[in-house]
Amino acid sequence: MAAKKRDGDEPYEPDEPLAEDGAPTDAESVDDLIAAEDADVEVSESGNSLDADIDHILSEAGQREIEEYRDRAARAEAELANFRTRVERDRAANREAVIAEVIRSLLPAIDDLDRAAAHGDLEGSPLELVAQKLRQAFERYGLRAVGVVGEPFDPAVHEAIVQLPSAEATTQTVADVIEGGYALGDRLVRPAKVAVSVPQG
Repeated sequence: MAAKKRDGDEPYEPDEPLAEDGAPTDAESVDDLIAAEDADVEVSESGNSLDADIDHILSEAGQREIEEYRDRAARAEAELANFRTRVERDRAANREAVIAEVIRSLLPAIDDLDRAAAHGDLEGSPLELVAQKLRQAFERYGLRAVGVVGEPFDPAVHEAIVQLPSAEATTQTVADVIEGGYALGDRLVRPAKVAVSVPQG
């Protein structure tokens, strides 16, 4: 389309540059208008870049938060497992302590039955069956006798009532069991009262 002419033959140049839609702009020249449009493109591109940066930052923050919650969950699970272990251990220890206390209160009766059996008083009597049932019941709970003639003296399970010097003894040895001892698992219910054979000095 040919440019409009004024009174002469010179082409008409508009006083103000027009935008693409034909509306007037604040640009002083066509070059300024093109530069402004390029600037708008750059701003748009930088805006897209900013959105991408924000998304990246939010993504990293979310990932850190997820890792933090996973770490907290793992620690809580470990603490719960430790708590359960402690509860079970304490429960077993309390149960063993109660059983040991009950057995300790019945040991004098067991001692009387043992002495009667040693003298032959239980043989063929109803008390022989009672003594067998008591021993079997205690064995089911893990009760075992400690203190045997001829074994090395151990102050952890033996209580020395008397020492017997002997020329044949090379170490301290149980020479006689005066009162039997008992242990429940690793727990000593009662030490064995023994006579100890010791080397002559």
